[in-house]
Amino acid sequence: MSTTNQESWARYGQIQLDRGYLPPVPEQIRWGFWDGVGPGDEVLGPLAGRLVLDIGSGPGHHAVHLARAHGALVDATELSPTQHERAVHQFGDERGVRFVLGNVVDHLSQAAPYEVAYAIGTLACADPHYLLPALRDGLIAGAPLVFSVLHTNLHDQGPSSAVTPRQEIIRIRGQEPIPVQMWVLTSQLWEDLLVDYGFRVEAIDLLQAPEAGNPVVVQLIRARRASRT
Repeated sequence: MSTTNQESWARYGQIQLDRGYLPPVPEQIRWGFWDGVGPGDEVLGPLAGRLVLDIGSGPGHHAVHLARAHGALVDATELSPTQHERAVHQFGDERGVRFVLGNVVDHLSQAAPYEVAYAIGTLACADPHYLLPALRDGLIAGAPLVFSVLHTNLHDQGPSSAVTPRQEIIRIRGQEPIPVQMWVLTSQLWEDLLVDYGFRVEAIDLLQAPEAGNPVVVQLIRARRASRT
């Protein structure tokens, strides 16, 4: 993750700490921004007793949901110290969840291989050439990797066919927008990158805003770690 992104997510987390805000533990994972749009937990497959990696876990509510509802054993990794603080403050004693502060690539280099990995909007905040090889090496053969990423933003700007980041913004009501760098890529480019780095892509869905006039589209990408050779 870039220095800009580290600072931006630390700022975001501090604002939410100051507000005392923590999102509720959901009944289902929401891969986009809207309730009732797209699939839920089922895309991750069976989770009971499985070692699961949450990439960019934020305040930890998704990891807690998977542990409570499905009996998953979740390592919730987060680079932002303020986001990590939010999670530990609220859920530090949660059974089945371990909160890990630090770079997920560094973590994967020393962790036991995971059986499932997922990211909700966060995987696009790091260069895929940097992150995808680490995920490949950190998952067992056949493990699902499921993640959502931005496809089209509020300004109706669609994805790029080049592996280069662009500036997007984090919006918090009543606050100045926070800039972040994101790799907003076409579905075909995501598929090509995943295949190049040892994954098999099973499905890519485009999740669209339910209200008329909202151009935002989110990609939900379902891949699987290919068999090791």
